Amino acid sequence: MSAKSHYDAIDGLRAFSALGIVIMHVLANGKYELGGFLFSSMIPSLTNLVFLFMIISGFAMCCGYYDKIINNELSIGQFYGKRILKILPFFALLCLIDFAISPSVNSLYEVFANLTLCFGLLPNANISVIGVGWFLGLVFVFYLIFPFFCYLISNKIRAWVSFFAALAFNLFCSEYFHINRTNIMYSAVFFLAGGLIFIYRGKLQIIADKFRWPVLVVGAALAVLYYIFGANVPIMLAVFAVFLIYAIGDKKRRILNNRVTRFLSGVSMEVYLCHMIIFRVIEKTGLTHLFGAEVLSYIFTCAGTILGAILFSFIAQKGLAFLIKKATNIPNIIKPSKEQLSVKREKT
Repeated sequence: MSAKSHYDAIDGLRAFSALGIVIMHVLANGKYELGGFLFSSMIPSLTNLVFLFMIISGFAMCCGYYDKIINNELSIGQFYGKRILKILPFFALLCLIDFAISPSVNSLYEVFANLTLCFGLLPNANISVIGVGWFLGLVFVFYLIFPFFCYLISNKIRAWVSFFAALAFNLFCSEYFHINRTNIMYSAVFFLAGGLIFIYRGKLQIIADKFRWPVLVVGAALAVLYYIFGANVPIMLAVFAVFLIYAIGDKKRRILNNRVTRFLSGVSMEVYLCHMIIFRVIEKTGLTHLFGAEVLSYIFTCAGTILGAILFSFIAQKGLAFLIKKATNIPNIIKPSKEQLSVKREKT
């Protein structure tokens, strides 16, 4: 099976993960007086969907670039150029908006760090400008080391040794080095889990397609264990790995693969990055507690934040793409094309 194969159902995982993180942040920042398992345990636990994003990123990057990197079909310049062009313009726009809203010398330092995209290399960086952007910083570090990552998983034995070494490092990060998920050494095990699933994607796709209900039952059982034992890294790895395995075997079912999920997947990273700005706008206008019933207020705020983030992301994407296209065509305006030169010679 070619590494270029596209697994459409992964779009659904990205979409639902982004939405889950949004509703978690709205609950955490909206100061709603809500209780029960749903609001006290389940929704707050959705913060760990960032680890699902990491597993998906490891798998998806391999699908797009592993063969090209291993076979030297893509230059380093092309690889980093594509990655930077994909994430920097929108993130830079958000940083400038955040700085304009709350200007300060400290914010200026943080905006500079953000715009380099290398802030994920800082030890325990606590950046408040686009605070959720820590994930983008971590992902960019993953991009920086991706050629080495491809080397690690190019041999199955080496891939498994790397995975268990990363799992041990995750434990040491918590128990001894006191660093958290914003550090690549803590989170590397999740990216490697995506790489392992990529290695065995052919067999896993057949299993997931043939035994979809057993796979779902296993995923549900692991999710129950997650809530019994808490945010346990091995259990999270198992739960999210099963979700991804189910998704790569989902060919015809429409829960994860439909027009809506494909659209939301296309703006999932942007929604993740900008939703807190949209929430703060709703908060400043006093709409977070619009109704007497806290549940209704929470649902209204979630809906407004999600719709606002999607709309902003879509418009910003289109606008930035237009500006980038215009900017890349500037040399053609300054320097005549071959066709223009030939026409000028004919006239003379």
